Amino acid sequence: MSITAIDKEYVAGTYGRFPVELVSGKGCIVKDTAGKEYIDLGSGIGVTAFGIADDMWLAAVTEQAGKLQHVSNLYYTEPCAKLAQLLCEKTGLSKVFFCNSGAESNECAIKYARKYSMEKKGAEYYNIITLENSFHGRTLTTLAATGQDHFHQLFQPLTPGFLHVKAGDLEGLKKLVTENPTAGILLECVQGEGGVVPLEDAFVKGVAQLCSEQDIPLMIDEVQTGNGRTGKLYGYMHYGVQPDIVSTAKGLGGGLPIGATMVSEKLATVLGPGDQGSTYGGNPVACAGAYTVISRLTDAFLAEVAEKSAYVFDALSSAEGVESVAGKGLMIGIKTVKPAKEVVTECMENGVLCLTAKDKVRLLPALNIPMDTLKKAVEIIKQACK
Repeated sequence: MSITAIDKEYVAGTYGRFPVELVSGKGCIVKDTAGKEYIDLGSGIGVTAFGIADDMWLAAVTEQAGKLQHVSNLYYTEPCAKLAQLLCEKTGLSKVFFCNSGAESNECAIKYARKYSMEKKGAEYYNIITLENSFHGRTLTTLAATGQDHFHQLFQPLTPGFLHVKAGDLEGLKKLVTENPTAGILLECVQGEGGVVPLEDAFVKGVAQLCSEQDIPLMIDEVQTGNGRTGKLYGYMHYGVQPDIVSTAKGLGGGLPIGATMVSEKLATVLGPGDQGSTYGGNPVACAGAYTVISRLTDAFLAEVAEKSAYVFDALSSAEGVESVAGKGLMIGIKTVKPAKEVVTECMENGVLCLTAKDKVRLLPALNIPMDTLKKAVEIIKQACK
């Protein structure tokens, strides 16, 4: 049996896979069983931040795997401690809880917000406000946080205590806060699965001010926008705000499962021994790989990400068959005249792997994609859009 046939026979059918079996790659190039090469503009949905088999990442995880691949959180390990230190130094946040995924990091963020608010204000302060069109994960609780009804329909009843408001509606948000004891407000600065839609600057600043005035934890979901993806270390840094809680995953690990929930000094002692846990959280191999990612996200490197982003926006905004281009950094959504899936299929046939988000073509290339490779891919996208 072929790998495709075995997969269809034995793997749960929860994914609409493309008819491509990938077997190897290096950097931004991946190869299938027939030897055909593709320029990868999806990066495992924003995970392989420095491409496939990145030399520095590979060396770090291989060395660590040969020393200590896992111990429980009953013991200290250097990769976990050093990664936490680096994240705190780069963000100004105070403590990090490590887990395995974006959904898990958001679950922890919700626990932080609820415990802080309930202890400080009362047991009725448990509501979390998120935005319509948001996406925060696939557990029952993070589905409840997700502001898209079609994700809710098959899994009722979801975890209670989540309210949604339209992005940009600051007055509507204030009304929800007035009417509902609120434990936290959770935002994606760019709504990724919602169609790569950036939030407006004034709205984010207004939410931050409201949170400050009402002592409501400002929670930023950086699962997809984080770790250099938007041209800043974290997406909230475009807006000049300082969150109380930041959740992240995807590109943090460079290809290994890892999530992190970072909190400010105000919430640093909210969770104590026994309040939260994760068997694989802080795994030495995953943390060693993540350290190589975060340590390379310097201002100079992020300026290159912004330069590549500007090129893509400029090249595609006026291209035939393109209605609009949105996003930040190398998190880009392209609204095309043709259905997005048709464009993605044509790109794949011509050696470029893209994604979709709602009705848009979505690009999440490796942050270090060479400019000549990016230009070649953009030309193929332009042809597919015609």
